[in-house]
Amino acid sequence: MDNGFLTEAIRLSVDKMQAGEGGPFGAVIVRCGEIISRGWNMVTSTNDPTAHAEMVAIREACRILETFWLGDCEIYVSCEPCLMCLAAIYWSGIPKVFYAATAEDAAAAGFADAYIYRELANPPAERNLEMLQAQRLEALVAFQLWDEKADKIEY
Repeated sequence: MDNGFLTEAIRLSVDKMQAGEGGPFGAVIVRCGEIISRGWNMVTSTNDPTAHAEMVAIREACRILETFWLGDCEIYVSCEPCLMCLAAIYWSGIPKVFYAATAEDAAAAGFADAYIYRELANPPAERNLEMLQAQRLEALVAFQLWDEKADKIEY
């Protein structure tokens, strides 16, 4: 772990939040000891609820490296990733996360992390988000076609 990279993520969280770009979160993606991309929370400045620091940094790293697989990178974040960002980290293949503040710290500051963790522990029928399923058989056609596709790029 390189504390300098974590310090940079924390710096971004403070500077960009004070600049009015979003919440107090920052991230850097590192490959072979070099920062590939930086991200900071841009939710309020872009009106994009998915523009969390990690998401911004992942998107930028993938654009720069021209790949969707970041298996040879690490991510340094100012706060433990929320569930959306954690899922994106898994999807991108990043094998290691270094973080400073905890999800509990974010919840204490008023962020919804704890609520979402509690919601996901409930079965779908018991969540506050209404989820209704329909047309499953019609939707399975796409998966069958994907399975048969000879030139698919697996991820």
